[in-house]
Amino acid sequence: MEHEYYMKEAIKQARKAEKIMEVPIGCVIVYEGEIIARGYNRRNTDKNTLSHAELNAIKKASRKLGDWRLEGCTMYVTLEPCQMCAGAMVQSRIDEVVIGCMNSKAGCAGSVLNLLQVPTFNHQVKITSGVLNDECSEMMSGFFQKLREKKKAEKAAKKEERNAAGGE
Repeated sequence: MEHEYYMKEAIKQARKAEKIMEVPIGCVIVYEGEIIARGYNRRNTDKNTLSHAELNAIKKASRKLGDWRLEGCTMYVTLEPCQMCAGAMVQSRIDEVVIGCMNSKAGCAGSVLNLLQVPTFNHQVKITSGVLNDECSEMMSGFFQKLREKKKAEKAAKKEERNAAGGE
């Protein structure tokens, strides 16, 4: 139940991303039973490759704890982290990541690679996955379905404009 509570908080962050037409990925970081940081995807909004939900939350958590080491922290994220975010989790010494749904195309917590548990690294991150999987997965697929529909409508509108301009 605890994992579900915090994942619902991460989903709230993902919904913030979705409202600004960002890929709906949300994240919270918990320390000693308290959410100390929240983040959501803002790459397009910030025009910054680094503005992933996880990195935004790590930055806030480090500021809150006054240290780059996030030992004792658990991250809850709606989508399996990419290689950049997985690397940041290892570097920041996060104890555990709880994942909503996996990412077969770019996930680095076991889907494509598992950068969180490389035995030769000086730190490994415990992985728990599938928490509120259906809700997280549906949020992602729904977002991309809407995006495809929007692009299809825009393409049709442009075609109609060209036809109208050529027909006059």
